[in-house]
Amino acid sequence: MTTPTRRARALALIAVSSAIALAFATPAALADDIPLAPGHRLVDAYEGAPAPARPVPGDAPDQHPYLAPNGRSGMHADGAGSGTHPFSGPLGRDPQVTSEKIAAVGGECATATFDAGGRLVTVCGTFSGFLLKLLDPRTLDTLAEYKLPQRSSTVEAITRLDFEKIFKDTSGGAYFYLDNRDRVVLADSRQHVLRIAHRQKTDGTWEFAVENDWDLTPLVPHDCVSWTNLFPSGVCDPITSVMPDHDGRIWWVTRLGRVGTVDPATGTLRSLRLDGEEIQNSFSVARDGVSIVSDHALYSFRADPDGTPRVQWRQSYDRGTGTKPGSVNQGSGTTPDLFGTGDEFVAITDNADDRMNVLVYRRGTDVPEAERLVCKVPVFGSGASTTDNSLISWGNSLVVENNYGYENPTTLTFGRSVVGGATRIDVRPDGSGCDTVWESDVRSPSTVPKLSTANGLLYFYEKQPNRLGIDAWYLTAVDFRTGKRAWKQLTGTGPAYDNNWAPITIGPDGTAYVGVFNGIVAVRDGG
Repeated sequence: MTTPTRRARALALIAVSSAIALAFATPAALADDIPLAPGHRLVDAYEGAPAPARPVPGDAPDQHPYLAPNGRSGMHADGAGSGTHPFSGPLGRDPQVTSEKIAAVGGECATATFDAGGRLVTVCGTFSGFLLKLLDPRTLDTLAEYKLPQRSSTVEAITRLDFEKIFKDTSGGAYFYLDNRDRVVLADSRQHVLRIAHRQKTDGTWEFAVENDWDLTPLVPHDCVSWTNLFPSGVCDPITSVMPDHDGRIWWVTRLGRVGTVDPATGTLRSLRLDGEEIQNSFSVARDGVSIVSDHALYSFRADPDGTPRVQWRQSYDRGTGTKPGSVNQGSGTTPDLFGTGDEFVAITDNADDRMNVLVYRRGTDVPEAERLVCKVPVFGSGASTTDNSLISWGNSLVVENNYGYENPTTLTFGRSVVGGATRIDVRPDGSGCDTVWESDVRSPSTVPKLSTANGLLYFYEKQPNRLGIDAWYLTAVDFRTGKRAWKQLTGTGPAYDNNWAPITIGPDGTAYVGVFNGIVAVRDGG
């Protein structure tokens, strides 16, 4: 009898073998649409009813001076990490679904941003390297492309048959941002921070151009696995994420706990090390500092005049006794949310063993340690509670999703799903604690969910268990006020439509985009 572990290894071996054979296939040999797996005619294409647009009251996070406008600058939509978009997403009126296949195997477009003309700027992962792409927002046609270096985790997966290396790697450009001049800023797998512009040429075509290249290898160990260095003897510390502070410095973090800055004007580099700690998530920025969560603690940083990161305050949390299925490491899976009607709170989740907790803290540097914690709210069921995605924050409200049980696209094949769940928690107006507003049974295995503040709908990427073994994926709209499903639309069937940790992103034209394992999917109202 085949054990689950051996079965997973076999599936990984098949996927990796296919990747070796197909990774370098030419784009001309690939179909445009992501193929549907068998069974798509045996599941409902649409359930529910169109929802009315009911904007939610409140103020958006302050516009960051060095980011593109709120809603189109990065994975978490703005500098505060709110996960909210000011654009009205689809309301469920005759939804239309289109898709774009990026590669023969893989091709997931993890983060979607939008330039001033509404064009999609995204980074898509393939086995031959990440691709920075400019896409037409309606047709999803590629307008320009820039190839980034291959990540060491891909080489390890192929040579050592360890597929988990890829699915638990958050480096290489997946977390990038679009700046206030529509330029991409990212850290590639060579430990370089790049600032890349896109422009239209005289013949009407588009191209990417690297404007700046800052080499961080003097500060970051970089003896990484590659095709020419299969057995490195040193340390490899991939850069996880980059974000600007309100003075224009570019901050960066690494998997092994390095926190640093780049001065774009001078190229000066500064850093410090959080010894024994990992940073696997992105981070958030506001006027009062930079909020970073490691697998041990939540930090607030500022930069000294020379750019050196300085800790303003540190708050440890319950990191549990191990990594849960549905988490990248033994720690919080969230990017910090900077929120509150007075912009006074920061929220993360912990990794407590039985039930994960939503933690809300006061942000001020003068807050006594005994008063920093506002609330600690356990969420989801006993022994089945974790998230590796950012919270949604709006006003004094937070929404958290349960990812317990999801590991990679092989996890949910043959009609399987996760226990799921989503919960809304509100901080009381007087700051005396928090209350649970509603709990939903939506099963959103691994997406970064979003809220459209213009219509009051939350968007999840859902998969229900199916006794026929059909793997059907849906964009699901949930009422922010009540937690009730409004509607759901089938996007596709099969592992190619698994979103594998990519976010939902609401575009300026009202389209909802979802990065999926084989590329990108778009859902928009008909007409």
